[in-house]
Amino acid sequence: MNYILFDGEERGNLLPLTYTRPVAELRIGILTIREKWEKHLGYTTSTLTEDYLSKKFPIVEDEINLMINSSFCPTEKLVEILFSLKEREAIYYNDNLLAFVTVKDEEPELSEYTRIDFEGDLLHIEYPWDIFQNNDRALREDFQLITVGRESEPISKTNRVLNPENIFIEEGAEVEFSVLNAKDAPIYIGKNALVMENVSVRGGLALCENSVLKMGAKVYGATTVGPDSTVGGEVKNVVLTAYSNKGHEGYLGNAVLGEWCNLGADTNNSNLKNNYAEVKVWNYPEGRFISTGLQFCGLIMGDHSKSAINTMFNTGTVVGVNANVFGAGFPRNFIPSYSWGGASKTITYRTNKAIETAKLMMARKNVEFTETDQDIFEYLFEETSQYRRD
Repeated sequence: MNYILFDGEERGNLLPLTYTRPVAELRIGILTIREKWEKHLGYTTSTLTEDYLSKKFPIVEDEINLMINSSFCPTEKLVEILFSLKEREAIYYNDNLLAFVTVKDEEPELSEYTRIDFEGDLLHIEYPWDIFQNNDRALREDFQLITVGRESEPISKTNRVLNPENIFIEEGAEVEFSVLNAKDAPIYIGKNALVMENVSVRGGLALCENSVLKMGAKVYGATTVGPDSTVGGEVKNVVLTAYSNKGHEGYLGNAVLGEWCNLGADTNNSNLKNNYAEVKVWNYPEGRFISTGLQFCGLIMGDHSKSAINTMFNTGTVVGVNANVFGAGFPRNFIPSYSWGGASKTITYRTNKAIETAKLMMARKNVEFTETDQDIFEYLFEETSQYRRD
């Protein structure tokens, strides 16, 4: 059987995070959704996504293919059922298409497939805020998945530790003179990660490979610092996908950042309205603000976006890809892709400038900005033009 993770109807609601990646590449907990599936299946997967992303994330087809909606996270029970799925059978979860078996070069007629309804509890990522809202659960599940049967590196005696059995440190990681409280949720320190002195961590935390917590950082509320990312200041219930930085003082709470984002010193976001009302957030398919049903919701930021020093983001702000936010006051709580400016005025951030900045930033991490990346940038510039004013 060949395994393909496909973007379902959820992809549109997950913008701007899915402008630059398939749903399977979203990170929640310790791992991306793809990494979770591959560990559970024991096989590699490929992706069925938008045409403009397919060169970077190609599909690999075989004669018989198991198509899996990548907005769902796997469980042992679900994988067991999928392994027994036959041709022209489809699984649904609360009327959402979850998985089906199809034959190569055959256009599936799902109405003619035998329907199977999955009964059980599944983690379903439908909106960006589902990522931080469910990060505690995902982090616990991933912690168990990747540490079972393994032994952690020793915890240095310079640290103050609560519940060390709930802490796992990978090879090459460095943690000294910090406070690690894993009483209520696990703490995972990835390979070659660095926790500087005087950091306070209240689990859950996933500090992924090559990432850094800077001196004096305060981290709590099921936070994930993705690979090659840096965090300082105060963060609560935040997910940084990868290669993103919040390296200085300032508060970030109930937020999701894509890749290659950078928050300038003393950037802060509000995650609670003054009247304690439910937070509304910009939704791309609806073309309007919709209710999250949450009282706490901070910042959603797409790839390659940045903020200057002392930037203030209001509750429930959505920032597209390749936006550069600066200036006094609160900017709008929907900032379109390729915007340059802030509360008083924004202009269009041209692709040649965005590409130049991306190349410089990625080179610092020894990652190449490819022609495929450039094609995606140029496509998205046109795709998102409807949201810009000039």
